[in-house]
Amino acid sequence: MKLGKVIGRVVSTKKVDSFEGQKFLLVQPVDENRDPYGDAFVALDTVQSGVGDLIYYETSKEAGRVLETTMNPIDAAIMGIVDELFIDEKL
Repeated sequence: MKLGKVIGRVVSTKKVDSFEGQKFLLVQPVDENRDPYGDAFVALDTVQSGVGDLIYYETSKEAGRVLETTMNPIDAAIMGIVDELFIDEKL
């Protein structure tokens, strides 16, 4: 799983049937220091996160398993909200 920060919402009037009732958010990948890297992307929100939340997400076929219909075109899904992040400085 990877870390990201929710930076926006995505609104869609037409969706694939398996996406009806689902919320999509714009996510910026971040490193362990919460510094952004790479390009932002759209992810399915499975945990009711919101703009400003630090989250962890999954991509690829693992992301598609969050819905009952596993045969769906999801590329990324938010799996959880990070409450606290601790880094061992000895590493």
